[in-house]
Amino acid sequence: MDAMDEPHGVVLARRTAFSGRILSVHADRVRLPNGREATMEVVRHAGSVVLLPMPDEAHVILVRQYRYAIDRWIWELPAGCLDPGEEPERAAARECQEETGLVPGHLERLAGLFPTPGYCDEFMHFFRLTGLSAPAAGAPEVHQDEDEDLRVRTFAVDEVRRLIRGGGVLDLKTVVGMALI
Repeated sequence: MDAMDEPHGVVLARRTAFSGRILSVHADRVRLPNGREATMEVVRHAGSVVLLPMPDEAHVILVRQYRYAIDRWIWELPAGCLDPGEEPERAAARECQEETGLVPGHLERLAGLFPTPGYCDEFMHFFRLTGLSAPAAGAPEVHQDEDEDLRVRTFAVDEVRRLIRGGGVLDLKTVVGMALI
């Protein structure tokens, strides 16, 4: 049977527990494909882009960012949320300029993945960005989000892979992104 032909769950009732800037949390009463009823807690997220900005084939740009949820500074690939109605390619170019200060000349879609489908509907779009350059003179200025405090650094791809193996990169999207190149 094709996955599109398989039965799906049916929402019987929905309660919004929280609605915020980047996500909402729902408690849905559903009838599952097997006929049983259950309450499912679901995080709804508009989606995101994960960037592999590559000045050349041997280098990738990472950002060091403070992540309040884990109370740590970590190295990670630049990434960001899709704005309402925004196409992933547009979001990737916007986030690249916001987080690295560079404008991509070329975007290549590498993959699209659900990072945590057990409780969240976020879909991550992974892009390799090349042909990086400074914004054109007179281009509108872009700024980091208010919750961002980033340090930008170019690494050799092999160095990032060593950091991953040694536990120096703890961000899952970065590990996955590096495996895609």
